[in-house]
Amino acid sequence: MSERPTEPRLGPRPAAAVALVGGAVLALAFPPYGLWPLAPLGVAALLVAAAGHPARKAAVHGLLFSLAFFGPLVWWLVNSIGFLPWLALTAAESAIVAATAAALPRLLRLRAWPLAVALWWTAGEALRGRFPLGGFPWGRLAFSQADSPLLAWARWAGAPAVTFATALVGAGLAAVVLGERGTARLRASGWLVATAAASVVLPLPNPDDGQDRATIAVVQGNVPRERTLAEQARVGTVAANHAEATKRLADRIRAGELPSPDVVIWPENALDADPSHDAGLGRLVRESVAAVDRPVLVGAILDRPGGGMLNAGRLWHPDTGPGPFQAKRNLVPFGEYIPARTLLGGLGDLQLIPRDFTPGTGTTVLSAGRVRMADVICFEVGYDATVRDGVRAGANLLVEQTNNATYMRDGSTAETEQQLAMARLRAVEHDRALVVAATSGVSAVIRPDGTTARRTGQWTQETLTADLPLRTTRTPADRVGSWPEGAAVLATIALLVPRRRTRRPGASAGAATVLAARERPAGVQ
Repeated sequence: MSERPTEPRLGPRPAAAVALVGGAVLALAFPPYGLWPLAPLGVAALLVAAAGHPARKAAVHGLLFSLAFFGPLVWWLVNSIGFLPWLALTAAESAIVAATAAALPRLLRLRAWPLAVALWWTAGEALRGRFPLGGFPWGRLAFSQADSPLLAWARWAGAPAVTFATALVGAGLAAVVLGERGTARLRASGWLVATAAASVVLPLPNPDDGQDRATIAVVQGNVPRERTLAEQARVGTVAANHAEATKRLADRIRAGELPSPDVVIWPENALDADPSHDAGLGRLVRESVAAVDRPVLVGAILDRPGGGMLNAGRLWHPDTGPGPFQAKRNLVPFGEYIPARTLLGGLGDLQLIPRDFTPGTGTTVLSAGRVRMADVICFEVGYDATVRDGVRAGANLLVEQTNNATYMRDGSTAETEQQLAMARLRAVEHDRALVVAATSGVSAVIRPDGTTARRTGQWTQETLTADLPLRTTRTPADRVGSWPEGAAVLATIALLVPRRRTRRPGASAGAATVLAARERPAGVQ
């Protein structure tokens, strides 16, 4: 792409203020606020702030933007593991954004810079989703668009495509604000129109199509609202709540009030210990499974042979007992394991996490008759590959087991609603119904088009039942996998590689001097 001269449109202080406001505006696009049209405006604000400034100042603007964005977005983390880990995570994510924002001045000089910026944003999310410590997928633009027409892009190239489309709209808006003229304005308007038109034309999955169907039941047993990290070591209370709710479900089934389900799903951490080794929990699970006389997917802590613990979903059959399980692969740093434990393990609430979990390996499809489930646990729903692996392994139903109770102690709904938005995108991306089972809310049944068929409240004991399609088709997103992200990364790198200009034969040195002068930033001699 050819380059064009640019000048700062805002002075240092106004640019910093716009960056801060832009980050806060972007945070409002995400649940629990869900003001999705604000996402492109947040993108535009960062671009306007960075336009024409040198790389160092653009990095500062990126830092301010991301601090104002990530701080409010993940404030719920304070409820679980305290202020310092929240501050550390916010700083780490903001540092990554700041480092990548240093590239913005060069990208904004390109003729087709809205396209370049959309690629850059997509590549930046790919980086944050993998580094450090396995990455943190929260805050991806795609996850703010569950109610937006842009959600339709997920079916074709996954969450990266939704991010790309959202960033492209934001870049187009920035082009208008920056006062592009002539061809540049037409080009930016063209990107906006094309993105909007594609979002309308791209079809969403049919929510009810499919002859093969199953009845799924979700049990939300609830937990004590005051439950803290220290209290999570108590075995029994939460399990008893889920057993009680399951027996009530069984009573309603026998009374003919509800249809008999094909499978019952309990949430993550419904059992705080391994029921195969804890006699009391084992008896409780057996009685619950016998009451409904159907397989139950139980969220439990499993003892690993040779030592260690697994956070897993295990399928328990009424006739054969404990069966296959899916262990959580993407563990939460400082929640399920302590990086550099010898150095950090004694700090604050981290000392209440006495042992590290072991990450699961591989994908296991959990089969209950014709229902073949791909189980992701808690914030694994944010990882593209983890969800996609289950679909590619042959699952016809997606399940998310989660425990959000510790994030909700101050009455906040942010974390659980943000996670639900991710699940809705996954349903569209993979053309599968998706069931969310949470200990204390929000549990939900999501149709393949991303709409929520049923959901529970928070801090309640409830059950949900739903008749859902079982689909086996693969979407374009399933087929292309991570290629769109890889392409965005490679394209961004290619755009940032300096190019040596060659003079046409016969061109005068004066012409080259004039060309260089036209491209030189204002004020540079």
